[in-house]
Amino acid sequence: MKPRQRARFLALQALFEIDSVGHDPEEVVRRRLMADPLPPTATELMRSLVFGVLREKDRLDALISRFAPEWPVEQLPIVDRNILRMALWELTSPESDTPVRVAINEAVELAKLFGSESSPRFINGVLGMAVRTLGIEDAREDSARSNARREKKRSERRRKRGGRQ
Repeated sequence: MKPRQRARFLALQALFEIDSVGHDPEEVVRRRLMADPLPPTATELMRSLVFGVLREKDRLDALISRFAPEWPVEQLPIVDRNILRMALWELTSPESDTPVRVAINEAVELAKLFGSESSPRFINGVLGMAVRTLGIEDAREDSARSNARREKKRSERRRKRGGRQ
């Protein structure tokens, strides 16, 4: 498992524990990272996910209610609720640089690992609706595509110049 995937995996486990039994978030994160150390950037992602979700829980729950109105947030399975919170935080927080497709794919993969049989489809549907409705399609991806195109053009120009000399 890649470091950023492990960070999400540990963040979900921490949020599950915090949500289900109310343990101290700092202590939960510390214990999880001691048991399964991550590289610095992945540690930063894990901590950002946990504390970002906790800090913005009300806003994230309002988004879940908006995009899954037939499912009261408090009645959702704890795993599904926290996967949605994490993904919505990654999709909507200015602190996050995760591309839309990555956030959705990672959430669906976590749902396959930890959720029920119907969780991946439910998670994908809610996040897809959020992305379409909120117009999140995606400055980060547009920027990455623009940077890739710009770099490709630079490479082509360098190659052409090198070929003429």
